[in-house]
Amino acid sequence: MMKFASEGYPFIASAAAISVLCFWAAGAAAAAVPVLITAFMFYFFRDPERSVPIGPGLFVAPADGKVIVVRETEETSCLHASAIQISIFMSPLDVHVNRAPCDGKVKSVKHTKGSFFAAYKDEASFRNERIDMVLETPDGDILVRQVAGYVARRAVCRVSEGTVLQRGERYGIIKFSSRVDLYVPKDAAVRVQPGEMVRAGETVLCEIGARG
Repeated sequence: MMKFASEGYPFIASAAAISVLCFWAAGAAAAAVPVLITAFMFYFFRDPERSVPIGPGLFVAPADGKVIVVRETEETSCLHASAIQISIFMSPLDVHVNRAPCDGKVKSVKHTKGSFFAAYKDEASFRNERIDMVLETPDGDILVRQVAGYVARRAVCRVSEGTVLQRGERYGIIKFSSRVDLYVPKDAAVRVQPGEMVRAGETVLCEIGARG
């Protein structure tokens, strides 16, 4: 049975209520659009199970969507170190539940207010509304950044400092199209490239310790 993100229940309930009211007040034709919106809300807030890969040093996708950035960079806001950035753009049709990329302990969670540029643009990463979660891991600290987009105006991080997460565990959601940036140690071996579609909790983005 399909699960749904709890954050979606108010949207689903509101759309369903409007559908019923429109049907009661004006008939089936008037309820057609609200019914379609209700169906979309069910679809958007779906939360399917995932098969999480097992093995040391693996970092899985924190979000569903398309890889839009893979590069080495200086992460100056949280990690203050060189890192590999892998960014994933989520369209409105993707699952929007976010998952931990690896095992780790939440070192910090920081919410920063900002603008709402289109999530696929580079400036969205540091100018948009965002939530930075730093995970302390055996391979060093990593950063997972939930970035609100032009449509998405709300990111939700369900965890707080001290929470221990397992690879693939659900930890948050971004409502409607958005972006997630992952910053990992620069010695990680990247397994994806821009343009690839990935699945949260399943697709291995990079790994540390495996060479050759």
